[in-house]
Amino acid sequence: MDLLKVLQVDELAHGLANFSMFPYFDLAHYIVSVMSLREQPGALEVSRVSPLACWFSSMLFCFGGAVLSGIMLAEPPVAPLSNGTSVLLATIVWYLVFYCPGDLLYCCSALLPLRLVLSGMKEVTRTWKVLGGVTQAHKKYKDSLLVMIAIGWARGAGGGLISKFEQLVRGVWQPETNELLKMTYPTKITLIGAVLFALQQTQYLPVQKHHLMLVYTVFLVANKSRMMLTGSSASPFAPIESIIYKTLFIGSSPYAALTDDLQDSCTDRDASASSGDRGPVKKRTAASQNNGKNGSLQAKDQPENADTGRSKKSD
Repeated sequence: MDLLKVLQVDELAHGLANFSMFPYFDLAHYIVSVMSLREQPGALEVSRVSPLACWFSSMLFCFGGAVLSGIMLAEPPVAPLSNGTSVLLATIVWYLVFYCPGDLLYCCSALLPLRLVLSGMKEVTRTWKVLGGVTQAHKKYKDSLLVMIAIGWARGAGGGLISKFEQLVRGVWQPETNELLKMTYPTKITLIGAVLFALQQTQYLPVQKHHLMLVYTVFLVANKSRMMLTGSSASPFAPIESIIYKTLFIGSSPYAALTDDLQDSCTDRDASASSGDRGPVKKRTAASQNNGKNGSLQAKDQPENADTGRSKKSD
């Protein structure tokens, strides 16, 4: 971008693109991920009942994106666990977050200034995850834009996309919280990043990679900090999403009138059928009442006839 060159941030963009995420940024990612697991309903109880299930859920939170992207690319899903150093670091973080004496690590990390820094560092790693997924898919499927977007999305937001499986590990089943039904902000922003990086890889977006990385990372960190400071979880794209949704996906259906007519006709048929059934019932009821009255009159007449017959015989 010429604007970035004018602002003299081209060297910053190159430095950010060549910056290593291990170990500090990865450590921040593990801490924030395990803390978010601990804040899930019932997670702390599971850690006391079954530490193994709690550890497995933590690994899914930390490496869920790599696991999901590996499955989509027909690669071994356990490949992310082959990096012993990363797994050991994530395991240490898991133990300290859940079982640290005095709950020291969680209490310190939950402080707003420190958590603000950790969350910002985690958002920086999101850029590398999305770009890594897009680049990995581009090597195998050079002309498939959709595959690159899907893999980049899975790599950056895999922890949320496989949350149903992670919940089953903890014995929780909440299908109404499906990430595709109710997309959260991290999932939405990761999808946008996957689209941008995929367009850049296929040269549909005339932007250099390191410049796009810088702009995307700055936006992630700034918006995440704003949301944490204000306590708001609203997406900055909510007005645009509302306009697109109302324009493209809400309108007068051509089958609405026909459906209403069918419902009215079915209602009329049900009403007429119910009224038609009530008529014979009333007639039958009246007939049965008349028969009952005639029977009672006949029963009264029979004793009288018997008495008259006896009186005649006696006479």
